[in-house]
Amino acid sequence: MEGRLRHIGRSDRRLEGSLTLMRLFVVASAAILIAAAFLLGSMLTRTLRSQALGEEQTSLSQYVDGVLGPTLVHNNQVVTTHWISATMLRVLRGQPDVVSIKVWRADGTLAWTTLDTSRIGHRFPLDSDLGQTIRGNRAVASVISPSTKGEDAAEAGLGFHQLIQVYAPLDSSEHTRAIGAYEIYANPAALQHILGSRVRMIWFGVGGVFIILWLLLAFLVRGASRTLRVRTAQLRDRSARLLESYRLLEQSALEAVESLNATVEARDPYTAGHSQRVQRIALAIGEALDLPRSRLEALGLAGLFHDIGKLRVPDSVLTKPGRLSAEEFDLIKRHPDDGADIVGHLGRLRDVLPFIRHHHERWDGAGYPAGLAGPEIPLEAAIVGLADAWDAMTTERPYSRARSTDEAADEILRARGTQFAPTVVDAFFTAVRERRPAAESDSALVPAG
Repeated sequence: MEGRLRHIGRSDRRLEGSLTLMRLFVVASAAILIAAAFLLGSMLTRTLRSQALGEEQTSLSQYVDGVLGPTLVHNNQVVTTHWISATMLRVLRGQPDVVSIKVWRADGTLAWTTLDTSRIGHRFPLDSDLGQTIRGNRAVASVISPSTKGEDAAEAGLGFHQLIQVYAPLDSSEHTRAIGAYEIYANPAALQHILGSRVRMIWFGVGGVFIILWLLLAFLVRGASRTLRVRTAQLRDRSARLLESYRLLEQSALEAVESLNATVEARDPYTAGHSQRVQRIALAIGEALDLPRSRLEALGLAGLFHDIGKLRVPDSVLTKPGRLSAEEFDLIKRHPDDGADIVGHLGRLRDVLPFIRHHHERWDGAGYPAGLAGPEIPLEAAIVGLADAWDAMTTERPYSRARSTDEAADEILRARGTQFAPTVVDAFFTAVRERRPAAESDSALVPAG
């Protein structure tokens, strides 16, 4: 039954472990969902920004090229005329977001600009987006912070922290190569306003979806943990009822075994009280050896039921007054194994089986049923064997007279190291000395109960 109680305790610990894992799972899932939401939101935001910038690039490029292209391109060359300034002003008025325009030739020479016309004619290296646009014949857009140094120094003076910069190619008449490029600077305020509202929508949407997912997950885990607690409580209650039933059944079985044991003694009136006396003497020896309580309990049961196997010995053999034949003695020698078999089905007595089975072993190996010798014999079995022998020697039997305590004590001492374990013999006499009154003579060698 202690094993079943330990099993219930382990089940409770497993339940607490499972609930702890569930709580950790909910916390970990929240962290994972937050990370996933942040990653997804960032990816969608970058995609939206890139898409919006691409649309702005296309819109600005097409508008500027549609207005300036016919004015600038002649015979596959960029040609600036007195009409260019008026055309550029028309571009700026028609597209309020555009704050500055530059026109570049294919060699990196600034052909025209709406700001700081003193820069016209200057040549700049083609190692930036300008060179990429001319060589690749494709538009390039980015959001920049204008620098006070370099070719966008004039734009830096406009007071914008950021500007949209678009490089758009000026195609040849065959549309096979770029003969120059536009550089368009635009105010990003309108684009950022639109992007800001859309980005907020993305983050609110992603966050809301992941929060709902986590709440659903937490709700499911909470329901599962509540169900687990209820089922465990039901199982614990059922186990408790089963344990109580098992305890009552075990108690009934033990009482039945005690009744059987009493039947053994009732068959032979000369051995009445033998099992109780053996139990009492064995416990006295066990206490002298400082055995722990659990081993003393097992020792007491072994002493009480050591002869229960004699139920299977015929009365004619069990109460025979004369010497037993070899066949009859073989029947007697089977009673330790038979006793272990009888009580072996009772869980409470399983630990006692070796002590019942081997209580007739001898220290010199000449005993039965297994012929164990020396330390091979379980200590409790050796104790029961000595207690059994002492009571047999000091009790009147039909086939032998009762010996005096002095005679029995001398016999025990003579058999020390041959029939009996030396430590058990020494503990027996220690128990005798500790339990007899101090004024009593040394001849009173009977351990008190």
